[in-house]
Amino acid sequence: MLHDPNRIYIFDTTLRDGEQVPGCQLTTSEKIEIALRLEALGVDVIEAGFPVSSPGDFQSVVELSKAITEPIICALTRANKNDIDVAAKSLKYAKRPRIHTGIGASDMHIKYKFNSTREDILQRGVDAVKYAKKFVEDIEFYAEDAGRADNAFLAQMVEAVIAAGATVVNIPDTNGYCLPDQYGSKIKYLMDHVKNIDQAIISVHCHNDLGLATANTIAGIQNGARQAECTINGIGERAGNTSLEEVAMILKTHQTLNKYSKINSKHFYELSGMVSRMMRMPVQANKAIVGKNAFAHSSGIHQDGVLKHRENYEIINPEDVGIDQSAIILTARSGRHALKHHLERLGYVLEKINLDDVYERFLLVADQKKEIKDDDLLALMSDGTERNYKAGVTVKLLQVMCGDPLIPTSIIKLDINGKMHEATSSGNGPVDATIKAINSILDKDICIKEFHIDAIEGGSDDVSKVNMRIKYLDKNYTGYGFSTDIVQASANAYLDAVNKFI
Repeated sequence: MLHDPNRIYIFDTTLRDGEQVPGCQLTTSEKIEIALRLEALGVDVIEAGFPVSSPGDFQSVVELSKAITEPIICALTRANKNDIDVAAKSLKYAKRPRIHTGIGASDMHIKYKFNSTREDILQRGVDAVKYAKKFVEDIEFYAEDAGRADNAFLAQMVEAVIAAGATVVNIPDTNGYCLPDQYGSKIKYLMDHVKNIDQAIISVHCHNDLGLATANTIAGIQNGARQAECTINGIGERAGNTSLEEVAMILKTHQTLNKYSKINSKHFYELSGMVSRMMRMPVQANKAIVGKNAFAHSSGIHQDGVLKHRENYEIINPEDVGIDQSAIILTARSGRHALKHHLERLGYVLEKINLDDVYERFLLVADQKKEIKDDDLLALMSDGTERNYKAGVTVKLLQVMCGDPLIPTSIIKLDINGKMHEATSSGNGPVDATIKAINSILDKDICIKEFHIDAIEGGSDDVSKVNMRIKYLDKNYTGYGFSTDIVQASANAYLDAVNKFI
């Protein structure tokens, strides 16, 4: 790992430090599922657990070692022989094992945690590295609370553990205390004062207690660190750890840093959602990179700018992190450009619509609601003549026969670009029969993925709102339909989705 000075190695500790959050514990099978996605993401190291802490954690490290091929599998220990023995056993099946051992480096920890002296702590750290080296070649040493440690003593400790055989030395800001310039200076001090620093990789592990974890990590990289320890979504104890997706995208966005990682960022959004669901830790809406608002625009000025040229207000292409496109959120602050964008997306022919008139009606609705959804727009458009200008396939006749003992049967006539097409089909219900009749005309391999029916107000004479998601040629399309007749609403929703690719 020493040959390329510009490569930053990504050490993921979602399954160890991230899992220490109360309520976020994972089963072994869940850990394996996430680990396989981390491998696909391209992380260099997966910290699989703290084996001595519990039989479950031990078994998780064993099973991850069996399941993972490319990344290094790392097991955490304290600086004592029993911890290291247990870790070595847990890594028996790892293709690329690493033991991560260490001890406190700050005078605060030395005095109040260990009730010891600098000399004793230094010796215990060196002994732990030498002992771990008997089991595996790759040893990472952590100098806990290095952020508050005396730099001269920290340099002495780093030099000693590298001499003892450490291949990586972790300089953690355990309590998220440092300012970026302080932390960057600390890393630079080590690079300048540790004689054998070229024989190991310096790693940065920052916590987010003051909201500075990512900034400190980048400051460390700018000053010579070559491994960044992170978690997906920035989860971790207290306020969390450095966010993996933030570090990776900073390196990708700021080419002037002249640093790179092997991360495939297109997996971020999917993996973020998986970790959030499995660990029951919602991602805050304004979370950088993967939050639901990270690529959402509601201000009319911003929306207009993004629609004209995405980079006016986005420094990252959403597709680069696995998001299909930016979200233009319609609110009372949205302008005509955003409204036009959504109407075109829903299939309306804008040349035949009085946009000013529609916009005035839109503002009346927007003043009553915080956010305007697709179904609100469709309902808005159905109130005026604009409905006649919807592009694509439209229903001209729908007749359904059903009821015991009849087999549900649907007769439908469709207008496709001015030509009439008619079909009859039966099914296990009136909606199924109608969809089959439509498909017999369209003659396309379409699969319904989601189908929801809601009453807008309530009551037997209410208008039904149908939301349908279909799949065609590996792409998903969503449609909405409205009618007092559920079958008609379903047909409208289905064709609304179809019209997006016809």
